[in-house]
Amino acid sequence: MGIVAKKIGKTIGDPPTRVLTDLSFEIQDSEFVALTGRSGSGKSTLLYLISSLDNPTEGKIEISGKDIAMMDSEELHIFRNQKVGFVFQFHYLIAELSSLENVLMPTLKFNQAVKRREYAEYLLEQFGIKDKSHRLPRQLSGGEQQRVAIARALVMEPQYLFADEPTGSLDTINGDTVMKIIADVNEKNKTTIILVTHDPDFAKQAHRQIMLVDGKIV
Repeated sequence: MGIVAKKIGKTIGDPPTRVLTDLSFEIQDSEFVALTGRSGSGKSTLLYLISSLDNPTEGKIEISGKDIAMMDSEELHIFRNQKVGFVFQFHYLIAELSSLENVLMPTLKFNQAVKRREYAEYLLEQFGIKDKSHRLPRQLSGGEQQRVAIARALVMEPQYLFADEPTGSLDTINGDTVMKIIADVNEKNKTTIILVTHDPDFAKQAHRQIMLVDGKIV
């Protein structure tokens, strides 16, 4: 079913400023798609729309055959927490919690911490940081913190992973590591991945690119 965007547009502010104009596209299940374009082209705004974090001003977005705008708040809550994982440029880990506790945070809403603990440990092992599962975020490097954030995004085994410049605050080596993890998740788990990046080398790792210029697809 995937994601279908039909003639979506977005304006913000008052008076309104147009950010996105008349975008239509499809993203198939298990695809790895990069949203590319210069800073200010609207790629992060588009990511927030198709991930249900924001609503378009015009048009319609369907995910798995459902119109996001038609979901009530409870449906949206379940959808975001069970079907969707988010990774941002900054990790947003909780400072007082260990790596493992941070990874398990999304499971608490559904009383699945015990059930998913083994999988959380498996993810940390896959990402090369299981030996640091009891460390606090401040005891980890930037790259390690971002790996914990990705594990947290994956612990509920989401169908979709939305990543907004996940390597933006990392050096080259850590950025490459994070991108390899994201590509592996797509290949092994068949997770649909939509990645915002300004790095052409990272964009090339996706199956295809949707490039924005001034809020339009080119």
